[in-house]
Amino acid sequence: MFTRSLYETPDMAAQGEHLNELARLVDAGTIRTTLAETFAANLKRAHALIETGKAKSKIVLEGF
Repeated sequence: MFTRSLYETPDMAAQGEHLNELARLVDAGTIRTTLAETFAANLKRAHALIETGKAKSKIVLEGF
């Protein structure tokens, strides 16, 4: 996603425009996050979910 800034391409400003548009779409409810559940410093529980093969979205670990 950040290739332009990483490689300092001539069209780097487009990255900001893309991010602003993405933020607008999220705020408008047009697109939603795939986040389904967060695990507060519970790595074993998160890993168990992954092992079931039923994790359908991103898994977030917090509190480390």
